[in-house]
Amino acid sequence: MKPNDKATFDPKIFLGLGKIGEGRTTAAYDKNQVVFAQGDPANAIFYVQKGKVKLTVVSHNGKEAVVAILGEGDFFGEGCLAHQALRMATATSMDDCWVMRLEKARVVRLLHDEPAFSEIFVAHLLSRSIRIEEDLVDQLFNSSEKRLARVLLLLAQFGKEGQPETIIAKISQETLAEMIGTTRSRVSFFMNKFRRLGFVNYNHKDTLEVHSSLLNVVLHD
Repeated sequence: MKPNDKATFDPKIFLGLGKIGEGRTTAAYDKNQVVFAQGDPANAIFYVQKGKVKLTVVSHNGKEAVVAILGEGDFFGEGCLAHQALRMATATSMDDCWVMRLEKARVVRLLHDEPAFSEIFVAHLLSRSIRIEEDLVDQLFNSSEKRLARVLLLLAQFGKEGQPETIIAKISQETLAEMIGTTRSRVSFFMNKFRRLGFVNYNHKDTLEVHSSLLNVVLHD
């Protein structure tokens, strides 16, 4: 790379939809398509360009849990940078989405050579770390009703910069149950309660409207 190229490097353009090049490819995934599976070799990092991806882990006795839901602008599979030889989770598309695959060696070079890329990657790691801590506190101290309300608000991006996405793709009650560590029947009970109180609304079969009033559930002691 020429010296004057560094000044013009833009990570948003580099990671843009449809971009390909040395050590990077882009692929489209249909809903419920596996990007990588638990136990696969970990030799690349992925970036969500469009859509949502969920990470799930299956225990030795077959119990499954959703450990993260990632959206546009999120990286995943970064464990390979910490010498993770095998994938610890399965990544599955939740809707039609586009994902960029970045070879590990390419990412290592970018982190060394491109401060702009390093900045957004470190910001991602810090954001994920904070989210994991918050999820742990939520799991330890809050009721399943509060955990469900928090997850719905997070999916609607309440608290992030810009306007929240009050209309989100409807997510199955089984997935919500796996995310908050409870049963589908409990999720169904609370969702009906939220709808009755006007906190959420099913617009049609594929979307869910989340209202800011749902915050009352999270903030109520």
